[in-house]
Parts: sequence; structure tokens; C-alpha cells
Amino acid sequence: MRHRVLTAARDWLGTPYRHQASLKGVGCDCLGLVRGIWRDIHGAEPETPPPYRPDWAERSGEDRLWDAATRAMGPPIDLCAMLPGDLILFRWRLGIPAKHAGILSDTARFIHAYEQASVVESALVPSWRRRIAGVFRFPEKV
Repeated sequence: MRHRVLTAARDWLGTPYRHQASLKGVGCDCLGLVRGIWRDIHGAEPETPPPYRPDWAERSGEDRLWDAATRAMGPPIDLCAMLPGDLILFRWRLGIPAKHAGILSDTARFIHAYEQASVVESALVPSWRRRIAGVFRFPEKV
């Protein structure tokens, strides 16, 4: 499964950043990237997110990204057990909802939709690593 997730994620590289979009080569945000990868490997999405503003996490206070990942993928795995192909959720600071998502591509890199740019592969440097809120594994079957 990890190989399929990574292949799908790499197919999205270069897709422009577009808030709320999820169309390979056309545009996506970080959630749209994860949704697109899900469709590539499993078909229909488990749920369709409602419209959301860029400041959705700050306004609602609900951990919607975390909750959706848990519903679709099950409980988070230990950070020390993360492997390439796993979904990583990030919090900008403690006590606020997870706000960003990416796919671990190797032990020190991840693929994500970078705001005002595109889907890129970035180094998982300490400033990103310390913001990891949770790690989830794509299910084999849905």
C-alpha cells in the first residue's frame, strides 16, 4: 500500500496550489492532495468535506482534519513508527487544531501542497518535525 500511496502522491507534484481544489495538474490544497491520493488508490472518498475558509481551524476550534483522518484511517500511529506513504498532520502550535497535511516520502522528506506555490517535496526539517500532530496509515481496503 505504501508504494501505491507514494506513486499517487508523486503524480501530484507540480500541481498548483488552489484553496479547496482537488484536481491533479489543475490545483489542490493540502486536503485536496490527500483526497486525490485517496481517490487514486481507493476510488470514492469516504466523505466530502464541506466548504471551508483558509482560517477554518482558527474560527471553529474543532480538530476537523484530525477527526476526518481518524474516521477514514483509524487511530494514529506512533511517530517513531511512521513510514514512507503515511499521512502526517501538522499543528502550527500546541493547543490548536491540525491545519496542514502531507505524505511522508522517505525518512526525512514529505510531499505536500505548499500554499502560494504547488505540490512539492520538502525536507522534514526540525521546524516541520516539531509541528507533527499525528501520523496515520492509509488502510489496505475500505
